[in-house]
Amino acid sequence: MRINSLLSFSVSLLLTACLSSCGNPAATTKSASKNSATNKGAHRNTQKGLKDYYKDYFPIGVAVNSHNIHGAEQRLILQEFNSITPENDMKMGPIHPRQNRYNFGPTDSIVAFARAHHLKVRGHNLCWHEQAPGWLFKDGNGATVTKDSLFARLRSHIQTVVTRYHKDIYAWDVVNEAISDNPAELLRKSPWLKICGPSFIDSAFWYAHRADPKAELYYNDYNVVFPEKAKRIYTLLKGLKKRGVPITGIGIQAHWSIYQPTEQALRNALDLFKSLGLKIQITELDVSVFPWEKNKRALENKDHIVYKGAVEDKQTAFYKMIFKVFREYKGTITSVTFWNVSDKDSWLNYYPVAGRNNYPLLFDRSLQRKPAYQGVTDF
Repeated sequence: MRINSLLSFSVSLLLTACLSSCGNPAATTKSASKNSATNKGAHRNTQKGLKDYYKDYFPIGVAVNSHNIHGAEQRLILQEFNSITPENDMKMGPIHPRQNRYNFGPTDSIVAFARAHHLKVRGHNLCWHEQAPGWLFKDGNGATVTKDSLFARLRSHIQTVVTRYHKDIYAWDVVNEAISDNPAELLRKSPWLKICGPSFIDSAFWYAHRADPKAELYYNDYNVVFPEKAKRIYTLLKGLKKRGVPITGIGIQAHWSIYQPTEQALRNALDLFKSLGLKIQITELDVSVFPWEKNKRALENKDHIVYKGAVEDKQTAFYKMIFKVFREYKGTITSVTFWNVSDKDSWLNYYPVAGRNNYPLLFDRSLQRKPAYQGVTDF
């Protein structure tokens, strides 16, 4: 009897101690909830990165410039991403500033960084009407270059750049933004169209394919998810496929805002391009906290907002929605790339409104994860 009494007493003490230290489930849940609210934006796992959460779906990339691959930004890139895209250094103007001179240094450093850390690289871009060097569309006398000369320059540029990086770059944005913003016409009235005619698009893809037959080749554009422009892009891509042009897929520049697109518009666009048998890559993702604009204008009072409360919540919900859709299109969507590392470095701080602070990415100006990060990784 004495031994049994001692055992009963010991068990009683152990139960009391456990209840005292562990508490009841309701109290624990309440405490966790309070802690979560206090640390809004903190994520439950600081060791995993975006690339780890999405390892079974698609690579997660980021656009970088050569100054991003050092220090704290380098550490963030390596933790969060497994793919990179040169944001500006590979565009024709920066990499080929004069007809007989290339500036490979910045791109070489980015590609070497990727190679050293086993990151995938997307090339951006080979043919675009903006950020083109001044010499490109002019002859030696300053007159408009001939059609044959411009085709030769395009072929030489693509051959030189693609061949240089063919061992490291698996995919290229070959032609960028060739579709007009005018619903009444198909192609933008760029110098490429005016001098070469519409065949410059076919030619650019063939030049890239011949320089690297193994590379994935994409047509890249913005506002792709809006029905009217989506239909015209579809027409262009269907024609390329019908003519046997070596195109792999479409790059969707996801320069969106917390106000658009809707989930249904996004799904409709993905289904439209999927029906062509093309791969889809989300190439330039950011989510502005302002309504979408394209035309440059001066800073106004309405451009000063505080990133908290309803704005922060709306952006988090939007990011959560689009990544839910992306995951459902696993296999069709083969890569998602954020356009810049953090809010501090975003192009949207100076375009289309110079000096307007925007907050479009998952990392704030101190490189800390924002609440939207959890919206993307909680699934």
